[in-house]
Amino acid sequence: MTNSSQFTWDDLQFFLAVARTGQLSTAARQLRTSHATVSRRIDRLEFALKVKLFERNPRGYVLTAMGNRFVETAEKMEQETERLRADLATGAMAQRGVVRLSAPEGFANFFFATVLPQFAERHPHLSLELVTIQQIMSLSRKEADISVVLDEPKGGPYYAEKLTDYHLQVYGSRDYLAASAPVFSREDLLSHPFISYIEEMIFAPGLDYLGDVHPRIRPQFQSSSIFAQLTATRNGLGLCVLPYFFASRYPELERVLPEEVDLTRSYWITCHQDLKQAPRVRAVIDFLREAVIWPDARFIPPFAVQAGRKSG
Repeated sequence: MTNSSQFTWDDLQFFLAVARTGQLSTAARQLRTSHATVSRRIDRLEFALKVKLFERNPRGYVLTAMGNRFVETAEKMEQETERLRADLATGAMAQRGVVRLSAPEGFANFFFATVLPQFAERHPHLSLELVTIQQIMSLSRKEADISVVLDEPKGGPYYAEKLTDYHLQVYGSRDYLAASAPVFSREDLLSHPFISYIEEMIFAPGLDYLGDVHPRIRPQFQSSSIFAQLTATRNGLGLCVLPYFFASRYPELERVLPEEVDLTRSYWITCHQDLKQAPRVRAVIDFLREAVIWPDARFIPPFAVQAGRKSG
């Protein structure tokens, strides 16, 4: 048997309907129920609260002072209920929480950070932690929920998919190239100082690409940071192999031998199999898959490449 001293959200719906219309019959039509049911629900609510919410008179139901105060509370509950229903309908409730994403410095700082406003607008209830330290975060130890990596993961209980290819080319600052020996072939690159990673600190085989440009290139300046390499190149320290997706955004940089030197590498996205279908993780993965093919992502250079610097 139901305890008449308790009330439910349905009772508050009946209360708001009567408060807004002032008539049991009108409220009953709105709620698709009977006049008697509305009256009974209002009586039960007043009994449970031990307060009088309405004055009954021949013209209808008029809110008491306490009834007017209770309207505000009931409407807040109504708004929260509607918001909850909307969230459940769109799946937004499931897309709540914190997601830790581990990604290489270049991808994180020069791509993902630039699309964060779109991500925040689409997923306002998700909180992101972006980790850009050089070592690979351990998915098995839950140091990261999702990792963007440079080489396809091998083995283990992990889900992995290729996110996108990206291209690397040789760059130099326009001022540096104007004052230096011309580059007509790969052999000419040997007469120029190069900027690159510290060889023994390369944390992924995908970053070991200087030998693919020319096996005899020996870098003059080395850094574990791609941002430091970019800065040194922009300041005229020498030539550097840089990803097209961010080097192309600096007008002071010029591609060298773009038709001869065009290296392709890939970004992979991976997570633990247990997290693959978690809505918060799926939301980040789906967003990344979409964002990398946006026109301004620049992972793939245009087919019509510009000629490199051919003469001094």
